[in-house]
Amino acid sequence: MNVNEYQKEAMTLLNPDIPREDVLLNALMGLCGESGEAIDLMKKHRFQGHPLDREKMIKELGDVAWYLAEAATGLGVDLSDILQRNLDKLHARYPMGFDTQRSQQREAE
Repeated sequence: MNVNEYQKEAMTLLNPDIPREDVLLNALMGLCGESGEAIDLMKKHRFQGHPLDREKMIKELGDVAWYLAEAATGLGVDLSDILQRNLDKLHARYPMGFDTQRSQQREAE
C-alpha cells in the first residue's frame, strides 16, 4: 500500500457528520491529541520508570498517521504531496545530509 492508497482507505472511516469545512480543524486537533498521547508514553518511560510500551506507541503513531491523512484531505491534497514537499524542504536545507551548524544558523522559513 502506498500513502495515497492509505489516505483513500483511511478516509472511508472519516465521520460523515463532520462538515467539509471542519475536516482540517478536526485533523489538526486530532494530531495534537495523538501526538500528546505518544509523548506521554515516552515521558512515562524516561522519567517515571515505565518500560517503553512499543505496541502502544505503534498504535498511537498509527493514529497520528490517520489524522495526517485527514489533514491532507482537508487541504484537498494527496498525502504523498505533503511528504514530498517535506523532503524537498529538508534536502534544500541539508543538501549534504543533516548538519548541526546549518540547523543552528538557518533562516526563517
